[in-house]
Amino acid sequence: MKRSWEYIKFVLLFGLVVFLFSFTKQRNSSRNLEKTTIEFLDESSPFITRNTVNKLLIQNYDSVTSIRKDRLVLKEVESRLLENDMIFDAQVFITLSGTLGAKIKQRKPLGRVAASLDYYIDEEGKEMPLSSVYTERVPLITGVSKSNFSTVTPLLKAINEDPFMKSSVIGLELRQNGNIELRLRKHNFKVLFGKPKAIANKFQNFKAFYKKTKQDNKLSSYKLVNLQFGNQVVATKL
Repeated sequence: MKRSWEYIKFVLLFGLVVFLFSFTKQRNSSRNLEKTTIEFLDESSPFITRNTVNKLLIQNYDSVTSIRKDRLVLKEVESRLLENDMIFDAQVFITLSGTLGAKIKQRKPLGRVAASLDYYIDEEGKEMPLSSVYTERVPLITGVSKSNFSTVTPLLKAINEDPFMKSSVIGLELRQNGNIELRLRKHNFKVLFGKPKAIANKFQNFKAFYKKTKQDNKLSSYKLVNLQFGNQVVATKL
């Protein structure tokens, strides 16, 4: 009898815990949200404002405080954010305290295409519109079209990842034969890079040439530096 009573108490206690948990969960989910919080995972380049993201989060409501927790479908909110041209990825969540949060990763432009209406090429080799909020300082690209993004994207990635090349290269021209010519900051000579192959090796050769020529104070005496010939750097003087 004693054992049965202990079993009954356990069942009653367990039932009470389940009831309280369900009641608290239901009561909490039926409450309205309190506020929003937005985190940019790459704050250095604000291509989209917090205000714009906030509007996308609460799109069909006057304010966040008019949204009930149990009425908000997070997947739909995430999909809405991902439709924005400046957003690469978005994670949306609701905290127990009633905060609607979003973690935003923006798209990253690697180059700017000079066209009738300029646009960026992003790190995935896709077209990205310019932002009205922020202008990224990236190489200006000429001679490229949407059909040959894949030709310049590997080189753009390599330039972006190399501090020296990133600070030096301000322009790329894609010629009809597939060769690429680089334009440099503060220097009038051009760099004939050739096809976007053996990129790391060409970078190394160019940096060695640049360092030696700068030490000799002869940079201004060249009009063209050709990197197409293996480990050789062929430089043409003025």
